[in-house]
Formats: sequence, structure tokens, C-alpha cells
Amino acid sequence: MFINLKISRRILSFGGIFFLLLAGIIAERWVTTSNTPVSKPIEQIKTDQKIMALTINVDWGEEYIPAILDELENGKADVTFFVTGRWAKKNPELLQQIHSRGHQIENHGYSHPHPDLLSVETNREEIKKTESIIEGIIGKKTHLYAPPYGEKGIPGLRAAHELGYQTILWTLDTVDWRPESTPEIIAKRIINPAIRFGIKPNKSGAIVLMHPKANTVKALPVILKQLTLEGYIFQTLDELITYDQSGDTTS
Repeated sequence: MFINLKISRRILSFGGIFFLLLAGIIAERWVTTSNTPVSKPIEQIKTDQKIMALTINVDWGEEYIPAILDELENGKADVTFFVTGRWAKKNPELLQQIHSRGHQIENHGYSHPHPDLLSVETNREEIKKTESIIEGIIGKKTHLYAPPYGEKGIPGLRAAHELGYQTILWTLDTVDWRPESTPEIIAKRIINPAIRFGIKPNKSGAIVLMHPKANTVKALPVILKQLTLEGYIFQTLDELITYDQSGDTTS
């Protein structure tokens, strides 16, 4: 009995030392990782060219996608759709249709959570799961990430950075999801954006945030027609990003 007790204590002692060493290694790796710089989100492209990128974040509103695609075709606009994994999984045919009509499809996480409230690992899982679903449907991997709610805390930014993604935010927000956002208000926010923080937004190189809503469908032809008359063209984010380095946002 005495020998067994002695052995048990010795094993317990070694186990305790091993646990402390393991905890130290994990803590050291966490500190090292947490201090690693991450890429800043792109909010606007600095360019003097009259070029803009319309982005459409999708986690619902599939009933408006066909009409949006028609308006984009009529306005000769190539845009970028950021879709959630759960939406893509439920709407593979629509996703294929978006892709076949020449638009860029990128990553909006899987379940539209608040990235700032998740761990880095959980954010990675959200992005990777969506990447896998989208690639399985259109045969192309995503590499841009639009965090839900526009949150830009360290957990989401680090997860995207570690996976080789560039995080995308916006310059001009249509705020089209609000009930009071009429087609006229939505269009005005892009055609003649209000001064914010004492700065008049520069539409050249702007990234515009939209969602699939009924009033967005109605506002799109107005936005595309007026800005086309002003000399603007609408390209995907991949095309816009090649113009120059990221600039400042006023959103």
C-alpha cells in the first residue's frame, strides 16, 4: 500500500510538471501569435480613375437575386457578392448563376456571427467552411473576406490573415436594410454621398456596400445610370484592387 501510494505521488508529481510545461508552451505560442501583425482591412482603393466596386453581402434575400443580376447586366456592371456558407449551401443554383454571369463570389463567413465575439479558431472555421462550400459549387476558392456587421476586431482579422485572406470593408454604405431606406435615399447615398467627419467621400476607388432588398433592386438602375453618365465604371474587387493601394474610408 505504501509503495503504491509512493508511486502514485511520483506519477502525480511528473504529471503536474508536464502540465505546467505544456501550459507554458501554449501560452508562449499564444502570445507570439497575438503579437503578429495582421493585414488592415481594405476600405477604399486610392486611385484617380473613375472606377468603383459594388459589393453585395448575402445571407438572405435570395428572391431578389435574379432581378439584381438583370439590373447589373443592363448597367454593364461586374460586382462582388460576399455570401455566407449557409446561404450558398441552400442556394447552389443561384450561386452558380451569379458566377456564370461574370460576378466575383467571396467569403462572408458561414453563419453570419459577430466575429469580435468569437475566438480566432472559430472565425477560421467559419471562413474555411464557407470556402469549402463555395469551391464545391463553383470550383473556385475564395480569398477575400467581408466580416459580418463590418466588425474588425483582432479575432476575425487574425483568422482571415492566417488563412491568406484579405479583409474587405467599405467606403460607402447604402444602409439598404433599414425600413426607412427608400430607393431614392439608397441612390443618393452613393451618387451624392454626405459629408462625414468633415470629409466629402471620394467616389473614385470606392467600395459600396449593398444587400439583396426590394428597394435595392429599384435603386440599382438609378445608381448605375447616373454614375455611368459621370464616367464611372463598375468592376469586381479583384480588378479594383489592382489599381493602387488601400486608402481611407469615411464610412
